[in-house]
Amino acid sequence: MLPWLLTPLADDYAIFNVVRYLTFRTGASIVTAMLIAFVFGPSVIRWLKSKQREGQPIREDGPESHLLTKKGTPTMGGSLILVALAVSTGLWADIQNSYVWTVLLVTLGFGAIGFYDDYLKLTKRSSQGTSSRMKFLLQCMVAGLACLAFIAQTAPPLDTTLALPFFKDVLIDFGWFFVPFSIFVMVGASNAVNLTDGLDGLAIVPVMIAAGCFALIAYLAGNAIFANYLQINHVPGAGELAILCGAMIGAGLGFLWFNAPPAMVFMGDTGSLALGGALGTIAMVTKHELVLAIIGGLFVLEAISVIVQVASFKMTGKRVFRMAPLHHHFEKKGWAEPTIVIRFWIIAVILAIIGLSTLKLR
Repeated sequence: MLPWLLTPLADDYAIFNVVRYLTFRTGASIVTAMLIAFVFGPSVIRWLKSKQREGQPIREDGPESHLLTKKGTPTMGGSLILVALAVSTGLWADIQNSYVWTVLLVTLGFGAIGFYDDYLKLTKRSSQGTSSRMKFLLQCMVAGLACLAFIAQTAPPLDTTLALPFFKDVLIDFGWFFVPFSIFVMVGASNAVNLTDGLDGLAIVPVMIAAGCFALIAYLAGNAIFANYLQINHVPGAGELAILCGAMIGAGLGFLWFNAPPAMVFMGDTGSLALGGALGTIAMVTKHELVLAIIGGLFVLEAISVIVQVASFKMTGKRVFRMAPLHHHFEKKGWAEPTIVIRFWIIAVILAIIGLSTLKLR
């Protein structure tokens, strides 16, 4: 909104010329979202505590320490992230950019699904909210609409193709199979982040790392000169998504202030489903779906640990891990929570560096 309002003034007042630059607006988006989270965070937490006197329900089959250390902590803190992200993006992004609206559709849509799931958990006083089937169906509907919008907005051949990292000029045309593939990417990323969100600060920092990587990728993919130099696919208009990624980073920093151990609030499914869905959608728009699996490799590992655990137990009656997702396995082995969190952050940084290297290694 602000670019639309302030850019015309740049001819008369040179100071407003900075609004023309994507890099400035991305930085402003980070600061704006962070300030919103800092300013309104205490009020939101107090309100959530007043409505959730017993806090988020704790899994009875989870690590025993959680029943003591996390009991009474309110959830739905992801609503603070979503408000900060949406307001900051609306202020600094080009409101005429259709890709921005597509990603916001998925972010807020998945957030609404997560909010409903958190609400059911609180009212039922159970760690089980809405059914997995219903949650999956709703996510697929939102993701499907976003994919169709993307196809309508994007010129061939990028509308229904998959780009391969490490290979230049290689596009695999999926045709209409691109729709279920994109749904898989968005829904898979959403639930992978959701599974990772189990310890204080564990999910939000890797999300910010991934958002920072995709802010750079969106900026480069949206710039014809840089895209040609790096031999990546140029997606006109995708650069505006750097502002949304910046808002994700700023909102995440503000949320982390209150989520740092010991957490004053949990993001809940409201935040984790939304943030994962946003990353999946940005990867689709920028044609870096496979790179997301590298940059977000920590989320992939957490999701795979659950799949392996369930499959092993159903087929053999035995568990591979002491508990899934993976971070709970290390808790059961006696690792301290801060140790697990920081080591997982280190893994996220390493994977992000590997993912970014695909931009040049072609």
